[in-house]
Amino acid sequence: MTKLYLAIPCYNEEEVLWDSAEKLLDKYYDLMNERKITEDSKIVFIDDGSKDLTWSIIRELHRQNPIFQGIKLTRNRGHQNALLCGLMTLRSKADAVISIDADLQDDINVFDEMLEQYEAGCDVVYGVRSKRATDTFFKRFTAESFYKILNKMGAKVIFNHADFRLMSRRALEAFSLYRETNIFLRGMVPLIGYKSSVVKYERAERLAGESKYPLKKMLSLAWEGITSLSIQPIRMITWLGLIIFIISMVMIIYSLISFFVGSAVSGWASTLCSIWALGGLQLLAIGIIGEYIGKIYMETKRRPRFIIETYLGDEDE
Repeated sequence: MTKLYLAIPCYNEEEVLWDSAEKLLDKYYDLMNERKITEDSKIVFIDDGSKDLTWSIIRELHRQNPIFQGIKLTRNRGHQNALLCGLMTLRSKADAVISIDADLQDDINVFDEMLEQYEAGCDVVYGVRSKRATDTFFKRFTAESFYKILNKMGAKVIFNHADFRLMSRRALEAFSLYRETNIFLRGMVPLIGYKSSVVKYERAERLAGESKYPLKKMLSLAWEGITSLSIQPIRMITWLGLIIFIISMVMIIYSLISFFVGSAVSGWASTLCSIWALGGLQLLAIGIIGEYIGKIYMETKRRPRFIIETYLGDEDE
């Protein structure tokens, strides 16, 4: 049997937490009765600096049943850091850890298949959406474009996989060696290299509350993934610079020919080439390089990626 922990990041999830906890508890009891997980397996909520009653609910759940545990961060650190906190805190306590969002849009019934894949020797099992029938066209288009752009830009990710996955203790220990401050978990986990597999499921609609990943955050996450895992944007600047240099040479030749045949307006070609083309390229290049320099600056500070204020764990039982 597997000692299984769940790592569930939460931010302002008071509207769904009671319902999610009940469903997870029922599923855990089923797994225990089927002798797939041990009786000391736990469900751990990570409160990412919520401003509502999320932490109060977690404390009450822990008081009612110690199978529920809670980790409270000192302040909001973002979904990726909250999830990282859960994975790193729990890696020495469990045989395997499954990460899942608190709204349970990801299908908890595939826990069984994930555990089967783990028992078969897989250290990482990715939960992948089989289809996006419940999404609007805009949501489906932007989400699928998100994964395609990431892969094209060098940040290799599993298509239609977010952060619903099982990781073994060995995989988590290996992942703990990745010390960077700028993290993008769905792109970093495949870098571990241990044996992995995929389970497919259909994602349900959110029961209550609002999505924590609207378009603006998805774009921000995509940029974080690209710049954290790839230098492709800088290479693109190099190629773009070469292309514009070639175009500029052609334009110079064209402007000289126009000048000598007497059909050129004095100064128009040089103004067009230098101000618009080269000026725009320089601003773009400076911006992208500045983004990388900023990340280097944050990495050199070595600030903690999260700080735990309270841990409702085994010692409270």
